[in-house]
Amino acid sequence: QVQLVESGGGLVQAGASLRLSCAGSGRTFSSYGMGWFRQAPGKEREFVAGIRWSGDSTFYADSVKGRFTISRDNAKNTVYLQMNSLKPEDTAVYYCAVKRYSGCWDAPRDCDYWGQGTQVTVSS
Repeated sequence: QVQLVESGGGLVQAGASLRLSCAGSGRTFSSYGMGWFRQAPGKEREFVAGIRWSGDSTFYADSVKGRFTISRDNAKNTVYLQMNSLKPEDTAVYYCAVKRYSGCWDAPRDCDYWGQGTQVTVSS
């Protein structure tokens, strides 16, 4: 059974940092593009950051560029999202998702697997 399990969310003040992790199990994700999405209350799910299977290319939403960094450790089957200078508008449930051989950051409906999400709340 394939699973993606996010962790690292929490309640922090504006300006703080958090590091999210998404650990995969059930198969090796070294050939998968991996990405992070988020969904705030009353809003649609939106792309946050993505990384190719090789790790040599990363992509970010304009709203998080310069503040968030995505990385991966294929040996641990894990993708990370380092979030710095957090803002109240970053409050959302954060999900990781993967797609084999490519990424699904342009088309979330094409992602192969999703995690269950982790809540990030940033207070002002």
